[in-house]
Amino acid sequence: MDDSLHLQLPNLYVFQQVAKRGSFQAAADHLKLSRSAVSKKVAQLEDRLSQRLLQRSTRKLRLTESGESLLRATATLEQLVLNTEQIRQNREEQPKGSVKISSSTLITQRFLVPLLPELQAELPLVTTTINADDRQVDLIDTGVDIAVRVGHLPDSSLVARQIGEKTWGYFASPLYLERYGEPATPRQLLNHRCLVFQSQQLNADHWRFADPEGTDDVIETVTVTPAMTTDDGRTMVEMATLGLGVIRVDPLLIGEELASGVLVPVLPRWQHPDSVPIHLICLGRKARNRAVDAVWEFLGARLPGLIGKHR
Repeated sequence: MDDSLHLQLPNLYVFQQVAKRGSFQAAADHLKLSRSAVSKKVAQLEDRLSQRLLQRSTRKLRLTESGESLLRATATLEQLVLNTEQIRQNREEQPKGSVKISSSTLITQRFLVPLLPELQAELPLVTTTINADDRQVDLIDTGVDIAVRVGHLPDSSLVARQIGEKTWGYFASPLYLERYGEPATPRQLLNHRCLVFQSQQLNADHWRFADPEGTDDVIETVTVTPAMTTDDGRTMVEMATLGLGVIRVDPLLIGEELASGVLVPVLPRWQHPDSVPIHLICLGRKARNRAVDAVWEFLGARLPGLIGKHR
């Protein structure tokens, strides 16, 4: 096959439209071309094939035998063109751009990262930047588009969608408990090495416990003396797995460590009395583009089920 044959594909499509619509003018109107341009393309195709495809007269067009054969041979060409155009339109309509997402280190690792392959497949033209930070960053100052925020939200212009709840439990490694013993009551934690997550929240060293008999109004608060502190949740969990102390953390975020046995519950009969909401937040609609909207809807649809599944 001549290497230049592929150059005739546009002319083949023009010929097909002329044959289908019965005139050069009708084909020109459909293709948004001039009548002379349509006639020229058909003439080029005839020259390339050395065959007359149309019998022209002042009143109508008639396909020659070669023209009829070619029309049958190109029966699927129009659908191919339509499919190609649809692909182009779909790509142009797909959200495109960059989206910056902020979340804590543990939520990023446990929930956001596992969703990235599906996010990329569904939104291939969107580039995501993941900011794993245990601080509560200001969206406007940092250029963050979407954030996962733990805790009660102040009144603001931010749009929020609750995707779960955060609870707490107390955990240590078997290695630590073998070395230091297991506390039987909350107050015995005063004699233990406690690893404290030092965030922007106050009273990070105030560990609260509900009465094991289930009396909700009896709350015991123990102010522990930190053996070590960190502002990174992932680091805190790693320190605990190495036997460095007892941690307070949402069990949802250490599912792998609990399943493998590298961390075990401490004071399991005592329940932490509090829980706080987990929200997905972003700026108001006027400040968002289509890419941010698409990622917002994706995360809003996936994260609640993923968080609930691991409770």
